[in-house]
Amino acid sequence: MKQNQLSKILLLTSSVWLWSAMNATAQEVLKSEIQSESIASVLRNSRSTREIRQLSEIERPSTGAQMLVQSPTPSNRPNLGGEVVPITGVKANRTDKGVEIILETPVGTQLQVTNRSTGNNFIADVSGGQLRLADGNAFTFRSEKPVEGITEITVTNVDAKTVRVTVVGVAALPTVELFDDNAGLVFGITSAEIATSPPQQPQTPQTQEKPANQTPQETPSAQGDEPIELVVTGEQDGYRVRDSSTATKTDTPLRDIPQSIQVVPQEVLRDQNVTRLGDAIKNIPGANQSGSAITDRDQSFYSRGFQLSDFNGSYLRDGLQDIYGGQILDLSNIERVEALRGPASVLYGRGTPGGVVNIVTEQPLRDPFYAIDATIGSFDFYRGAIDLSGPLNDSKTVLYRLNVAYQDRNTFVDRFEESQFFIAPVVSLAIGDRTRLTLEGDYMDSRGSFFEGLPAVGTVLPNPNGRIPRNRNTSEADLDRTLGRVGYRLEHQFSDNWSLQSAFRASFFEYKQDTIFPTGNLNSDNRTLDRARDGFISSSQAYNLATYVTGRFSTGAVAHQLVFGVDLSRRDDIRNQGFGGTASPIDVFNPVYGQPTGSLTLNFNTITLRDALGIYIQDQVTLAENLKLLLSGRFDLFEQTNQDFLANTRTSQSGDAFSPRVGIVYQPIPPISLYASYSRSFTPTSGRSFENRQFQPGRGTQYEVGVKADLNDRLSATLALYDLTRTNVLTADTRPGVPPGLFSIQTGEERSRGVELGVQGEILPGWNIIAGYAYTDARITQDNRLPVGDRLTSVPENTVNLWTTYEIQQGTWRGLGVGLGLFFVGERQVDLPNTLQLPSYLRTDAAIFYNRGRFRAALNFRNLFDTTYFEAFSSSRIFYGEPFTVQGTIRWEF
Repeated sequence: MKQNQLSKILLLTSSVWLWSAMNATAQEVLKSEIQSESIASVLRNSRSTREIRQLSEIERPSTGAQMLVQSPTPSNRPNLGGEVVPITGVKANRTDKGVEIILETPVGTQLQVTNRSTGNNFIADVSGGQLRLADGNAFTFRSEKPVEGITEITVTNVDAKTVRVTVVGVAALPTVELFDDNAGLVFGITSAEIATSPPQQPQTPQTQEKPANQTPQETPSAQGDEPIELVVTGEQDGYRVRDSSTATKTDTPLRDIPQSIQVVPQEVLRDQNVTRLGDAIKNIPGANQSGSAITDRDQSFYSRGFQLSDFNGSYLRDGLQDIYGGQILDLSNIERVEALRGPASVLYGRGTPGGVVNIVTEQPLRDPFYAIDATIGSFDFYRGAIDLSGPLNDSKTVLYRLNVAYQDRNTFVDRFEESQFFIAPVVSLAIGDRTRLTLEGDYMDSRGSFFEGLPAVGTVLPNPNGRIPRNRNTSEADLDRTLGRVGYRLEHQFSDNWSLQSAFRASFFEYKQDTIFPTGNLNSDNRTLDRARDGFISSSQAYNLATYVTGRFSTGAVAHQLVFGVDLSRRDDIRNQGFGGTASPIDVFNPVYGQPTGSLTLNFNTITLRDALGIYIQDQVTLAENLKLLLSGRFDLFEQTNQDFLANTRTSQSGDAFSPRVGIVYQPIPPISLYASYSRSFTPTSGRSFENRQFQPGRGTQYEVGVKADLNDRLSATLALYDLTRTNVLTADTRPGVPPGLFSIQTGEERSRGVELGVQGEILPGWNIIAGYAYTDARITQDNRLPVGDRLTSVPENTVNLWTTYEIQQGTWRGLGVGLGLFFVGERQVDLPNTLQLPSYLRTDAAIFYNRGRFRAALNFRNLFDTTYFEAFSSSRIFYGEPFTVQGTIRWEF
């Protein structure tokens, strides 16, 4: 079957499946609303929130606490017009009936509550409030297995003025009673197991039993009970993540963002035992990689057909541009990986059209937390890590977190080994009730070898001498890289509606290399490669300052969430010792290492300085409860200076760019979001034309439409269609009178059109999934030298990713789980013009794991069937994919 036929069938099947799921979801919602009420009643309730009873209107029982809910209330959410009520804390206490959750707020009577049941899940939406916790870090509270019969209790922000409380029962729906107390809202929770268990005998003979006909008094808070330990993290609902700040710089629900964004949460990283960025990115539809399978240093990542670049701001760390973020990274302190697909210059400045990848780090916790990990695997892989967090004082105003990791490994490639050490301390200080300062830093030292790849003849293409072995290394090198970061984040609340965020980071990177590497393809004998020697010492320094104000206000019935910010950045790249020399050829079938090399000659010594200033404004407008508008624009000024000490020259260029974004979201029913957006990006272009005019910035322009659907409370799907064009691309200047091959002109154009489908979350209790399909048609549309219609390199037309796990929820084998991953990558072009193509492949991964309390043990299998596949940078740099590998990990939290 041809690829275009396959893509059409997959696209049609996916669209029909998603439409069916949406239709079924819509019918369930409408059926639940109409089941106990007439159509007229449903319409009347949806028209006016005044008809929904306020908490203060419910009659108080004789217990002294106000019982608010004992049966499901209408599922339509009130549209509160007043100010948002802050919920400043969450407490959990054991009671004689089970557990109670207290949402601490002095004005609980101003909140409204709607609740519903889905399977064993009780869900309550608290309208008019928002979690604004004292530590300023966590946006989700989670308590795992607090009492018998309860799997999990979570409290999280759903949107700007709704908090959701979810109680997950093990075998049946728990009973939940809601009270209004002076401390706030109190949820009294009783599991089915506790409700049906026989009463316990008195502990002491002095205890008097109450008469059978006496009703025990309800107490909303048991002061003497032992508090339940809460796990406070940045995660949301396991594999499903509801909110992200990457797309808007505010904690906005994904369903309200008119652009495609994919989040790979910590649970996925843990279940797949991810230790490299490339292994995380393979879970993102429309994203792929090329290059070496053994190290991120020799990999490139692509999104929607366009390469992500360290130099052009494609990688972020906690929302700030990250120097070499895609090449040197340890995941021991990573909370999640967020990928915003398409142009993102409106918030982050210079960037390639494909999007940005934001690495979100772990933050300090209010309660003590300690964990240790150890991993051992194939090819002498050894790794250990510790994670420590908690308060540094009794009042918990000073919190800390410390992550430390060490890794040492060989690989399936001969003479390639690598070791790295990583440490990341964070201290967070509460300065008063409304201000928090976080000081953070990290340091990484990586030492290893070098692998330049293999020629196409003997790997992808046949060779009369046979296939080049998968473990062959034709390079010889010693590499030493160090990366250090230090910075702060300041958060200040002016009021309940207005706040200030400021973040600064200084990054320092050094790279030392002495390398012998092949200079091209095989010689005429089809077995020897010519090589050269290269060595240099380079260093880079980057400084980023981002300050922005967010505020909520209303103009009549229209609500606004405004963001206004200013960014400053400087990057200084010094390559002050470049050398070049000859080296002896090597026989790829019978290599001899350690041969003498020729003398080295200094040939490169430069300093490049880049400065940028960006000013932006964004308004998230709520026109109606189900209609939202996003308007934003950014103006950037940038300047670049290059000094060549060998040529004794100094050149500079400057420019400016305006980047807009407009998007709209319409929600015909609460689980469905229809969206459309328009956005642009820019990338500064170095060099000058034949007329000595500096080049204009490269531009990316995207039109996107899509559907986001909550298939149930824990499973969501996204379908996106986009048209993305890159203009002002440099191409050869072939005009008459221009010396051939010496100058470029900005008349090139590249276009990527595609479809992306993603599903993420929990299908059934214990059964998780993250999956996607992407169709990408990325081609040259204008060029003076290359054929129009050629496909862009390293971009497959079809990709499929599937990772699913199941964990037994009860019984003797509770905690035992398995995982399965399928990753299909279609054919890719290696070069321009298109003369060499890599074959498609299907890789299978698997896992077996066991969770018991705070202990976890896991076995992860990659490339389970030892499939042979390839990635490439060029026809002379082909890389075998990773063969079958096994890694075993144990983790203990205490």
